[in-house]
Amino acid sequence: MFDTILGLPVHALVVHAVVVLVPLGAVGVIAMAVVPRWRERFGVAVLAILTIGLLSVPVATQSGKKLQERLNAGGVVGKQIKNHMDMGKLVIYPTAALWILAAVLLLMNRRGRGGRPVTVVALLAVLAALAAGAQVAVTGHLGSVAAWSCTIGSSACK
Repeated sequence: MFDTILGLPVHALVVHAVVVLVPLGAVGVIAMAVVPRWRERFGVAVLAILTIGLLSVPVATQSGKKLQERLNAGGVVGKQIKNHMDMGKLVIYPTAALWILAAVLLLMNRRGRGGRPVTVVALLAVLAALAAGAQVAVTGHLGSVAAWSCTIGSSACK
């Protein structure tokens, strides 16, 4: 299931959902935290984006394991893949925290809650957004390095 679709690695297809949707959702949460009136207008859309991004993370992780088994890379590339996989295992945590905090922020807004509790949740949501965005960026960069560093003229892989 997590290996290939029409001969293409599932990981190469699904990882783009994570790389696009998690940071996009993170930006949306930050915007809603800073501009409270946007919570009602954009909250459901942002939560939907985050939901798809969050659900894509375990698919990307499992399909990455299948791809790594298929590649069986050693040397420099093997180390790069291991670094990418180690960071990829951590993406789920800040992304799940971001989803939970975004949902709580929306629920509090819909129930007309305000004041300090909403401010605290909004601040925590911003921190989770920054953490999730950073984790996805670092993991994605390491994956790009593993995929392309030996292809684009690096003498380190020869």
